[in-house]
Amino acid sequence: MASVSDMQPASRWPLAALLLGSALLAFGPLLVRLADVSPASSAFWRMALAAPVLILIAVWQRRDGGGVPLRALPWAAGLAAGFFFAADLVSWHFGIVRTTSANATLFGNSTAFMLAGWAILVRGDTPKRSTLQALALAGAGTALLLGNSAQVSSQHLAGDLLSLLAAAFYTGYIFTIIRMRDRLPTVTVLGMTTLVSAVMLLPVALLAPGSFWPGNWTPVLALALTSQLLGQGLMTYASGKLPAPVIGIGLLVQPMVSAAAGWVVLNEALGPVELLGAAMVAAALVLVRR
Repeated sequence: MASVSDMQPASRWPLAALLLGSALLAFGPLLVRLADVSPASSAFWRMALAAPVLILIAVWQRRDGGGVPLRALPWAAGLAAGFFFAADLVSWHFGIVRTTSANATLFGNSTAFMLAGWAILVRGDTPKRSTLQALALAGAGTALLLGNSAQVSSQHLAGDLLSLLAAAFYTGYIFTIIRMRDRLPTVTVLGMTTLVSAVMLLPVALLAPGSFWPGNWTPVLALALTSQLLGQGLMTYASGKLPAPVIGIGLLVQPMVSAAAGWVVLNEALGPVELLGAAMVAAALVLVRR
């Protein structure tokens, strides 16, 4: 995969996919709260409803000559990615209902900084100076954007820690699919990880307190469509084209979209500080393209 310094104008399409995918993922917490099932069950249905669609597309792609033979698929990496994804969803879905939306968004998106730290410390990558500046600017902007809504409280501690744990698992997932995308098409990678995650999430969903079968299928269907098929599909595509720190910065679109949705839907007007934070995140996205 190309390094940060190797990014060319052709990377505009992957960057656009990253930003759109991240924006779609921002609606996940709302849909989890609207679902009339347990957090673990909403995670399972997200995977289970999306998996058949992805598998059908992968089979069609393989018959059309664009797929990879089953025996050549990296199943060990697929199992690892599926585990990381399942653990991320369970942690975050339980965290969402145990803390504020702002806290869940803030801690859940710390993946941005974990990705950059892992790339630098473990893989020995050397990001461009503009990338590091963009990361710092985006982090400060996110803190300002969510600062008034985020609450440090012992009442929310469990949810905050679960959201932070989810970010760690998602970091492992991103790095695993980056390696898989070196060899495989987007739909194959996403199909494998979605299927594995669904299988791993099923016993958790059945054993967890709360309802398993939805009474209202709309929220879980919307979750499967917007978060998994479209959101993660675009993210998986971008992961094969962009460096890890850039992917991390792209994830910080989610707080911006959440804040904008709150303004439009819930009439939660943004003040000067929040608007400054949103502008800083937007500036970071411009800076990272340089």
